[in-house]
Amino acid sequence: MRTIASVVVTTAFITLAQAAGKAGTFDDGGHTQVSAMMMFLGNDKKVYILDKAENNEAQVNGHPAWGSVWDIETRTATTMDIRTNTFCASGMHLPDGSFATFGGNGAAGPNPNGAASQQDQYGNNLYDETYENYDGRKAIRTLTPCTDDTCAWSDTETLTMQRNRWYSAAEPLADGTIAIIGGYVSGGYINRNYPNEDPARSKGASEPSTEFFPANGREPRDMQFMIDTSGLNSYAHTYLMRSGKMLVQANYSTALWTPETNAEERLPDMPNQIIRVYPGSGGVAMLPLRPTNGYNPTLLFCGGQGQMDERDWGDFAYPYVNTWELDASKDCQRLTPEPLDDTPVAYEQDDDMPEGRTMGQLLALPDGKYLMVNGGAKGTAGYAQRTLVTENFADMPFGQSLAGVPTLKPAIYDPDAPLGKRWSNKGFESATFPRLYHSVAILLPDASVLIAGSNPGLDVDLDAVYPTTYQAEIFYPPYFSAKVRPAPKGVPTSYTYGGATFDITIPASSYSGSSDAAAKSAQVNLVRTGWTTHGMNMGQRFLQLANSYTVKSDGTITLHVSQPPPMPEVLQPGPVFTYVVINGVPSVGVYAIVGSGQVEKQTLLAVAALPASKGDAAATGSASAKDTNDGGDLKGGSKASEEEGLDIKMIAIIAGIAVVVLILVIVAIVAIRRRRQSSSTTTTTAPATTSWNKTEEGAGPGYPVNSNRDTQASGFAPLQQDDRSQVWNSAPMGGYKDYESDRQSNASSEYYAQQHAQGHYGQQGQPQQGYGQQYGQPPMQGQYQQEQYGQEQYHQQGQRQYQQQGGGYAH
Repeated sequence: MRTIASVVVTTAFITLAQAAGKAGTFDDGGHTQVSAMMMFLGNDKKVYILDKAENNEAQVNGHPAWGSVWDIETRTATTMDIRTNTFCASGMHLPDGSFATFGGNGAAGPNPNGAASQQDQYGNNLYDETYENYDGRKAIRTLTPCTDDTCAWSDTETLTMQRNRWYSAAEPLADGTIAIIGGYVSGGYINRNYPNEDPARSKGASEPSTEFFPANGREPRDMQFMIDTSGLNSYAHTYLMRSGKMLVQANYSTALWTPETNAEERLPDMPNQIIRVYPGSGGVAMLPLRPTNGYNPTLLFCGGQGQMDERDWGDFAYPYVNTWELDASKDCQRLTPEPLDDTPVAYEQDDDMPEGRTMGQLLALPDGKYLMVNGGAKGTAGYAQRTLVTENFADMPFGQSLAGVPTLKPAIYDPDAPLGKRWSNKGFESATFPRLYHSVAILLPDASVLIAGSNPGLDVDLDAVYPTTYQAEIFYPPYFSAKVRPAPKGVPTSYTYGGATFDITIPASSYSGSSDAAAKSAQVNLVRTGWTTHGMNMGQRFLQLANSYTVKSDGTITLHVSQPPPMPEVLQPGPVFTYVVINGVPSVGVYAIVGSGQVEKQTLLAVAALPASKGDAAATGSASAKDTNDGGDLKGGSKASEEEGLDIKMIAIIAGIAVVVLILVIVAIVAIRRRRQSSSTTTTTAPATTSWNKTEEGAGPGYPVNSNRDTQASGFAPLQQDDRSQVWNSAPMGGYKDYESDRQSNASSEYYAQQHAQGHYGQQGQPQQGYGQQYGQPPMQGQYQQEQYGQEQYHQQGQRQYQQQGGGYAH
């Protein structure tokens, strides 16, 4: 029997008071318990949040928490237990709606430099007794979302990647397999030494390979593109194309990569050599996939940092310039990597943003527009305790933050507007909280946006210029000006690739004016919100389904809708939310699964013909024009309504009752939205993660993955020699092919594919050795949080089984 206790930050009555006038404004989102570095929408009830292992006040099972689940309806969070350090992991959905996170960093502790209490002979951080976290660089953690607080992360030593990875990219293939690309071996400001004499591996500190989950017998392979973009290739931007090739963008280079063959095709460079990947950190998104564009992807790149030359970016330890003095870029570029008309591939200049941003985040909204939030007008992502110019931490103007001047006002981008008119921020409120490094945002089912995080430092610091932030906010896009929203009936909860059409009914009470005009405006849009971290939404996609319509004399509209196209390359199997949009106003999203729910070749069906559209010139909607054009919104987190429109009077009554209480709450919010945030917490006993067997005292931890780090340094501390990735008389490190022991067993994820038919994931444990251990590689010096840039060792013994709720994967 387990007990659950969580802190309740009472905001439910604020949600009920959303009767009118919320468009373009922010609301209190409650306390997230841990600072939101990573986040994903699990279903229509819950958002899952991950932090790095650090000294959060919130406790779980006797140690600081670095995971939580946020309830959409109550806006309260409950801590969750995780065993490995998730710091700067990547992540992605799986075909059945589960999620996986990949990699992270070595164990972290409360020491001034973040060193863990248990280390190996080389100083690698294996386990910390205070924060109770293990090395997470090779970890794969999975979670099947649930609608209550009973589900738990599975985080064990029996399901792992074949390489240590920190800041890797993740992108699904057409069968649901996840491609995991690149990363650091442990960490740093950028992924290289300077001078960059070993662009492939930085003498053991960089990992330019790709691998797959599940592996299915495939071993890691070096990607030449990751070698050629050495240094500025962290969290590469990756998008699967119609052809099955993958667009990869890093540094200022661009390529199409074929996962099956590892072949590459180089595309034009980013204009003006603006850096959009970390730590330049531009906002990047795929624009809507529509029947009118043949479901052919076009990408939008906005912001980042374009004022630093190759040397300025520095090395693993810190930048060589004062980044906070440099303006972030306003520039936006479009790219269609595979033009259907065979025109030459080229970047296309788009409208500048209203202001420059680094760490800005582009989110697909249900109406087909994009929201830009968060970030700073100067500097870069990352943190440090010095630069080459500013040698003393006391002289750093923003503490460890390498960015300044937070960009607090959101902006909307309309991809269908003419050039010169695509960006707007008119009438938008500014956010209360700066959202710089380690901030996130994600679309919620009611079409509002949850914004959280910001933590540009080594460990929790509530007194920093830009402090560790636990308070979330909700932003309401412009369509929240409508009091009445579509209330569709018959929205599916599963989709096939091709196949029979289906009908969705829109009652006349969902809109005003001409029924024919409303029917012609109708869109059925599938939005995959993705897995978000560091201003990115990995896996985010927007796909419009083809439809026709029939209008009845009473104003009822029946939408005849096609299934997703038989091209899983453009919408990989997995979860989506369906939004029905009428006159630019979206319904509440309905959760659904696209595809078979299994990692396998998806079944492709013939596309059924849609019936011809039929209108009725005399039919009209029954909602008032006022209610469809101004004021009000739906309650945050509510499910898709089966009612015929929204009961505005009832909400108005509730809003009126709440006015007095709301005034008191606003006063309280103003008080707590100071730099030092009051984080009311209680100890929580959460569901335990699976299969963690800590060894007897003195025998070392149960998950001995090496975590080389320099215990002398913190942040991007200066090193004692020119080679910033290793110290002492370490053996020279060659490429991947030079070390047979580096070709590790892929059983760790291959067995996953063999076990899911029984409803669980697993791995046949086999001994593994990293080349650092076998060849006596000493620790690498220089660190970023709990990083040491060294090589890996990993041992697995016996046969273990990896258990998780809700499996369902086929061979």
